[in-house]
Amino acid sequence: MRFPLQVPLRSLLSVVCVVLLTACSGAGAGLNSFQSPDGRYAFLYPTGWTRVAVTGGPTVVFHDLINSDETVSLVVSDVDADNDLQTLGSAVAVGERLRRDVIAPDGSGRNAELIEAREREASGHTFYDLEYAVHLQDRDRHELATVVVDRGRLYTLATSTNESRWPRVKDLFESVITSFTLLI
Repeated sequence: MRFPLQVPLRSLLSVVCVVLLTACSGAGAGLNSFQSPDGRYAFLYPTGWTRVAVTGGPTVVFHDLINSDETVSLVVSDVDADNDLQTLGSAVAVGERLRRDVIAPDGSGRNAELIEAREREASGHTFYDLEYAVHLQDRDRHELATVVVDRGRLYTLATSTNESRWPRVKDLFESVITSFTLLI
């Protein structure tokens, strides 16, 4: 059987991205892939989770059907097109700004601590991976996030769970945030 030598580049790239995203998940165990409708980005989310629509909130949200307060969310914000992530500050500086302005702003009743902030390179982009302990009035939570800047957009992918479940989902959530990929 002969296969045509010309395969549309877009189709080939899509297949390669799906294969690479699956490989990032440790043989794909327990993770599904999500790709934006415009083809700009993709990431993995836990199997069995469902997408929910949030008006005026994150661009994409998935949550666990059993533990409904476990979430994966993506926020896309505009930034100056000339900025890169380092222009916004170091991993610690960006992590602290996110903590102060988004996770636990004054008057929110939340207190958050930046536990770790690290920089990594992937696919020609700099990512900051951030870990937080978040204290609410009635419970403690744990959050992982990754941020990256591309073409005037700041992408923030975050996972969140109750502190009591953190030890069981830590590796899974790490796989989710490090799977975030810019495709174009």
